Amino acid sequence: MRIIAISQLKTFWEDYPDSEQSFLAWIDETKKTTWTNPAEIKNQFRNASILKSRRVVFNIKSNDYRLVVAIAYRFGALYIKFVGTHRQYDAINADTVEME
Repeated sequence: MRIIAISQLKTFWEDYPDSEQSFLAWIDETKKTTWTNPAEIKNQFRNASILKSRRVVFNIKSNDYRLVVAIAYRFGALYIKFVGTHRQYDAINADTVEME
């Protein structure tokens, strides 16, 4: 999968350095795959939450952080829509959030 707006993750882990290794692991694993449907994501990331509008929420670093992406299966790409702490995630609507 191609990850669009990966710079958003780098910016985030500069503020939360304990998240860097977990995000790097997620990036490495995600780049090695090509998902064609939500079931394939669930097979690889059991704790991922599949939302409507092709969005997925990933739990990062044992659920300390949340990552919301939109997936374009046909193009093999995913777009970072939100990255934040669990508390920040609780304050947004994951179905509609967009990066600022």
